[in-house]
Formats: sequence, structure tokens, C-alpha cells
Amino acid sequence: MTAPIPRDIPDLPPIPGHVVLPPTVVPARAVLIPARRRPVAAFRGLIALLALTGVAIELLAADIPPTTALSHFTIQSGILLALVMLASARCAWSAHHPLPGALTGAALFYVIAAALVHHVLLAHASSPFATPDGTGTGIGTGTGTGTGTAWQTAATHILHTAVPVAAALDWLLLTPAGRLHLRQAPAWLLYPLAYLAFTLARGELLLPDAQDRYLYPFLDVAQHGYKIVLGNALLVGLALYALAVLLVALDHIRPDPVRRPR
Repeated sequence: MTAPIPRDIPDLPPIPGHVVLPPTVVPARAVLIPARRRPVAAFRGLIALLALTGVAIELLAADIPPTTALSHFTIQSGILLALVMLASARCAWSAHHPLPGALTGAALFYVIAAALVHHVLLAHASSPFATPDGTGTGIGTGTGTGTGTAWQTAATHILHTAVPVAAALDWLLLTPAGRLHLRQAPAWLLYPLAYLAFTLARGELLLPDAQDRYLYPFLDVAQHGYKIVLGNALLVGLALYALAVLLVALDHIRPDPVRRPR
């Protein structure tokens, strides 16, 4: 007969020469299967459609070449948000894991930044950089007809008001909280910094009498000089960094709208 197996087997000492691995924690997303969220997918699809509609109207209604219109930060941020929303809608519809918070947070940050620059610097009557036509678009003056101006005004409200508000509502009501981190804020500023270099280089390469040589009045080197323009860019950059930090802070104190009951 063999000896009975004891109920409590003592822990065996580690084998010499072998590394004992510490216990690991498996993240929740590796074992939890995301649920289908088709109403969320539909809402994000509508946001993408709204952003693309505003971009399309600006490209068709403005009396400037499409390449010039596409060079504006507002248009680029609107296209980026539309792509991110379409990808997020697909994830929600197909029950895939959501996009990284750094990506969705960046898209939200850029459209809000464009909206704030529009409302505070370009459209506000007391701003020294308000556009002469009063629309504050910074993209063009329309076709010269009432219909063209009406279309461009509609696009301005879509891109600078409706789209940022809809994106903020999606973030507040439909996106898990606590996914943004403070280390992401400096990384988000790399794109505005690259855009600053692009728009200044573009202004230097174009002829002095070219239309829309500098895309935004506060970045007009021909009128203000590099010293004032770089000062303006520094102030805008500091304001954008404060906005990024504010978004991260709000993300950690707001309620989680998609927390599952235990």
C-alpha cells in the first residue's frame, strides 16, 4: 500500500537557479467582454456626420481654394474628431474594446480649443483679433452672395458650437471616467505646436500679397511681427495647456456614466 496523501502539503522551497515570478494582476478589460451599445454608436455616428457636414460646407461655400481651407486648425480638428467618432461608433456597435482615452481625449481637446479660440479671439467684438466680417470664422468671407454667407454662417455654428457641445456631451454622458492622465496633456500640445510651425512657414513661402497668407489674425507676422506673434502663440499655448489639465481633472472627479453594477 502507498502512504495516504496529506491534506495540507507544505510550500516547497524554490528550486535553486530558477527565478520565482511575482503574482500578476490581470486587467479587467482582458476578461470582461464589452457589451453592445448601439444607441451610443448611433449618437457618435451623428456627431461624425455633423462634423463632416460642417467641413464640407466650409470647403464648398468659402471663396478660397480647398487646400487653404484644409490648412485651418478648425477644419483639421473637425476631420480628426469625425474619424475618431466613427471608430468609436464601430467599437460600440460591435462590442469591441473602446479606443484609448489618450486618442479620444485629444480629439475632444482640439475641437474645444478651436471653439474657444473662435469665440474668444475671433468672434468676440472686444477682441483685437476679431475678423472684419464679424463671423469669426478665419476661413473666408463667403461667396459674396447672401446664400453663400448664410451657408458659411451655418458651417461656423456647426464647427464651433454644435460639434464641440455634442463631443463634450458624449464624453460626459457616454464615456468611462478616469481614462485621462496628466502626462497626456503635454503630448496633446505637440499638434498645436506643429501647426504653429506650419502656418508660420506657410506664410513665409507665400507671396506678400497672397490672400489668407496667415490663417489667423493673431498669427499674422506681416502685421504684428514675430515678437508679438510668438508672444500671442505663447499665451494661447499656456491657455491650451490649462484647458488640457482641466479636462484631465474633470475626468477624475466626474461620475462614471457606464459603471456596471456589482
